Amino acid sequence: MKKSISTILLVLVLSTGLYSKVEPVHTQTSADLQIALQKLNVLASVLYLAAHPDDENTGLLAYLSKDRKYRSAYLSLTRGDGGQNLIGPEKGSEIGLIRTHELLEARQIDGAEQYFTRAVDFGYSKTAEETFKFWGREKILADVVWVIRKFKPDVIITRFTPDGYSGHGHHTASALLAMDAFKAAGDASRFPEQLKYVDTWQPKRMFWNSWRPNQQQAQNLLGIDIGVFNPLLGKSYTEIAAESRSMHKSQGFGAAGRRGESFEYFDLLAGEPAATDIMENIDTSWDRIPGGKKIGAMLKEINAAFDPRQPDKSLPALINLYAEMNSLPQSDWTSLKIKELKSVIQGCAGLWMEAIAQDYDAAPGSPLSLQTTLVNRCDFPFTLENISIPAVSYKKPLFVALKNNHIESQTLSVQFPKDFPLSQPYWLREPAEFGSFVVTDQQEIGLAENPPALTVSVTLKANGQELVYSLPVLYRWTDRAIGELYRPLEIRPPVTVNFDTQVLMFSDGAKTIPVKLKSSADNQSGILRISGPENWKVTPAEVHFTLVNKHDEKTILFEITSPTDADEATLTAIAEIDGQNYSNSLVEISYPHIDELVLFPESTVKVVNLDIQKTGERIGYIMGSGDEIPEALTQLGYSIEVLSNGALENGSLAEYDAIITGVRAWNTEERLKYIQPKLMQYVQDGGTLVVQYNVNRGLQTEEIGPYPLTISRDRVSDETAAITLLDPNHPLLNNPNKITQKDFENWVQERGLYFCSEWDDRYQAVLSSHDPGEPERNGGLLYTRYGKGVFIYTGYSWFRQLPAGVPGAYRLFVNLLSAGASHEK
Repeated sequence: MKKSISTILLVLVLSTGLYSKVEPVHTQTSADLQIALQKLNVLASVLYLAAHPDDENTGLLAYLSKDRKYRSAYLSLTRGDGGQNLIGPEKGSEIGLIRTHELLEARQIDGAEQYFTRAVDFGYSKTAEETFKFWGREKILADVVWVIRKFKPDVIITRFTPDGYSGHGHHTASALLAMDAFKAAGDASRFPEQLKYVDTWQPKRMFWNSWRPNQQQAQNLLGIDIGVFNPLLGKSYTEIAAESRSMHKSQGFGAAGRRGESFEYFDLLAGEPAATDIMENIDTSWDRIPGGKKIGAMLKEINAAFDPRQPDKSLPALINLYAEMNSLPQSDWTSLKIKELKSVIQGCAGLWMEAIAQDYDAAPGSPLSLQTTLVNRCDFPFTLENISIPAVSYKKPLFVALKNNHIESQTLSVQFPKDFPLSQPYWLREPAEFGSFVVTDQQEIGLAENPPALTVSVTLKANGQELVYSLPVLYRWTDRAIGELYRPLEIRPPVTVNFDTQVLMFSDGAKTIPVKLKSSADNQSGILRISGPENWKVTPAEVHFTLVNKHDEKTILFEITSPTDADEATLTAIAEIDGQNYSNSLVEISYPHIDELVLFPESTVKVVNLDIQKTGERIGYIMGSGDEIPEALTQLGYSIEVLSNGALENGSLAEYDAIITGVRAWNTEERLKYIQPKLMQYVQDGGTLVVQYNVNRGLQTEEIGPYPLTISRDRVSDETAAITLLDPNHPLLNNPNKITQKDFENWVQERGLYFCSEWDDRYQAVLSSHDPGEPERNGGLLYTRYGKGVFIYTGYSWFRQLPAGVPGAYRLFVNLLSAGASHEK
């Protein structure tokens, strides 16, 4: 199942040069090297902590990393898997994976590191108490403590306050967890099971990164100007911040660079006070490491002598520094600085190193050919001692001198063991528990992503010192429009099996469903079957298949017959090969601004036999930010036409029984403000227009309906919240399907969002609901007659319910589409 960005966004991303940044271990510019050399002599660390992708302060992170030269990181409690998606249809774990990699691309720009907890993002939450009920406070606190003990920050900075002022329950929860973790990380009695791998750690202090205080408030806060200009980079840190923040494309967070002074303010939450600087009274030099004073002195001399026109002149001193660092007692700081130093040595030598596979994927038990290439682009003498592949116990001694600008290539053959792990994101290997991902390996908790599927170790010798570099195995190809591109090597199941939909709705007894087989290795033969409850009949019972070549595909058709009564079930596609069952589907996600992504969820389809009636056949759909409702309605027998601007401007709308605007269409589609009069005329002439939720900020026009209405931020985040039928006799609740309380059972993630707060008296509110402790929210489904037709605004989250196969949501949504026919009655 291939998912790709829209053509418009593709052109936008390519025109700005923001595409995937997977590449070999790269060399650095002289400016980068000068900054890296300076950073080698700074031993200080800052951890920024918040709830979601996009909550981080990219300007502050860029400043701390590139100006102060601190080791900096962002800990996001969630991966954003409960949020919306402005660039495509992905939801749930897929949008979480996209946002994970958007954060990683952002960190490539601002220079910080990235960490996560196991918390699942479940959308909007109004209180920290609700959030902790879902996540489990102690479980996620353990993850925050773990990251603190691993990262060992001198200073922690939170984006939000623990007092509930932050608005979103996840935000407040993140600050409360930070407060708890600040104390718990240094307490050996808290989470002692972690101490098998890490020591306790007590940060010096913790701040809240205050939001734009007024002049009087700012006098009582610690302030730092992060808008300073870096001549080596040719940018201010606020300009870098805009580039970093603009990587959050799935959330529409493109940002403009700011120039000039820009102050950030800090309010002490815990730890020792600081009057002038966040690192006040913290030793940030090598003096904090036993025996480190000599290292600091050597680095001072190296930095003073560095020649950006001939960086290789620094190599003899850098190799001596490497030897001196390795003579120190092992510690987290020495390990980190040795790793940074090796990167600087590589950059000063202009040393190019890559490991390129012949294909972008391989299966466990199969062979793979790859080629390593090294080019030393200076006269300093390096010797290639050996090349090894630790994961498959391969080692090749070489002892080859690397001459200036001479290409040294080696072809290697790998045979993967049959139990070699798949490239499944580690947090998705097991089904998530309520509120959190299941991660059984303590050492994986907190990581942003899996390590590379396969790495090649290259051992060099220089002036008697061994330097070992780890190269990720990549696949390289040339795009005719873009040029050279890379993607990570993927380990895939020998065969994947994909249904063409995740939900299959029945209202008439039987449907044919295709199942696509795809091989990741040659000569795959076996039996394909669909497993499920006996009352769901599958024909044929099994089918034999053969896939001769790697990447061959074959589609096999099965007929599914539903039971006579309303029912729901889950069916699983299983390919049996040599007595082993494979039931992984293949999901590929491709957007130009991030790496090629792949995951292998269980190949299942939810089947639902509906008790449903419908009227009308032909539906026009105006797509907004992207959703899957057209596909969902097609399953009920509707003919769905996604309307282009040309069709809206020049075509007749009278032929449609109803027209739907997709989620956020009135935010994202500029043409709608010009088409609005034509849509109102369509309603007046007898049509039905259904407008799904829009964000109240950034509307193309305030005139969405025939009469005034005001979209607010009101929402009902509890998907189990009680529903009141304000007028049980209303046509939307009776025609053609009688709506009862049962139709609001088993909704997912939320009831709705961006309800209307005010509306003209000519609208009728049909439903009411509210979260605990809040007033009734009546603006989630508004109905009005206009001329001969019907206009409906609805903030209820159909974009989640219909793709999830919620029966009652289908029944009510069909009533919305049938409102014009009901009106005629």
